[in-house]
Amino acid sequence: MKKIIRLITLGATAAMLALPVAAKSLVNYSDISVQDQCSSENKDAYYAAFLENRKTDQPKAYDNAKKYLACPPGGEVTEATQKIIDYLKKWSTAYDEGSRKSKLPALLYNEHKYPEAYALGRELLAADPENLKVLIDLGANGYLVTSLNQPQLNTDALNAAKKALGMLEAGKTVDDWAPLSGKDEAMAYLNYTIGVFTLQSDPSTALKNLIKAAQFETPLKKSPQTYAYIGGSYELGPYAKLSDEYTTKYKGQNETPESKLALANINQVVDRMVDAYARAVNLAGSDSKLATQKATWTERLTEWYKYRHNQTTDGMNEMVAGVLSKPLPPEPTPLTSLPAEPATTPIGNSGTTASTTAATQPANGNKPATAKTGTPDKPKNK
Repeated sequence: MKKIIRLITLGATAAMLALPVAAKSLVNYSDISVQDQCSSENKDAYYAAFLENRKTDQPKAYDNAKKYLACPPGGEVTEATQKIIDYLKKWSTAYDEGSRKSKLPALLYNEHKYPEAYALGRELLAADPENLKVLIDLGANGYLVTSLNQPQLNTDALNAAKKALGMLEAGKTVDDWAPLSGKDEAMAYLNYTIGVFTLQSDPSTALKNLIKAAQFETPLKKSPQTYAYIGGSYELGPYAKLSDEYTTKYKGQNETPESKLALANINQVVDRMVDAYARAVNLAGSDSKLATQKATWTERLTEWYKYRHNQTTDGMNEMVAGVLSKPLPPEPTPLTSLPAEPATTPIGNSGTTASTTAATQPANGNKPATAKTGTPDKPKNK
């Protein structure tokens, strides 16, 4: 053991003695290398190459600019040289920023690397909080991060969607919507993201966003999930509120004009729920990937359809088959007088909570489509 320790010690000593010589050789070589690379002729060549490529080959121009800026000024800096240095710094900074901005859509729409994308988005918005293009891209893809169970991403996505939508509604615009097709598609997906994130906490408001999302001619209009969310929003929002009010005021009491009017308003909402779930079932079709969800949507549809049709399903299949030929109905306007049709006692809200939640769960694998996949119910990467 002593011999081994002695050999290690001698080896270490020899290495220490040799280090100054090696370091000196390295420094000398480096000095020569830097001098060669930063000669006046080479710096002039870097700048000339930058000028030649700055419009036609920006990555190459950027490389030449960085090489020029990496060189020490050397001697007295003339006014002309300082202008070159200032210009190259400004151009390089702008190129860096532009490269980072162009990287964001790639991470979101092509690579689906959402944590990385939203981290980059935070950096870009820290430098430019009003960058509408960044806000649109983060917001339009926001609903896709719900399955990741990362609260920070959820917050970033919802905030971006709300701010972007507010700016668009105020008349702001962007020069380049790509990979989205334009303002309509951006508005649709921003509303959709807000609706998805607020469905549980504020279903009545979420409903308004989801109905707006379905109005635009985008893939969302043909997605069964959109209408399942709308049906669930009606259940968790307007129906739950009206049903609770009816129970509190009229349950166990004799029928009155006021109770009939309350039931009529409930029925309006139920009719919207039936319509929404029928659309979801219709659009799900025979897609095996949606089989489980379709079964849940069919269950919800059947329950509410029977409630409105004397506990029968007569005509339900025909209604489902033809539902897409009609426009999506808007939220009902509260009635102030009784309609002609008789009212029906509402289903107890307490018995619908679990199944309502199941009916509004997002589809697995929902992500913006790329030009390669062409998925019909997601933002398209053109």
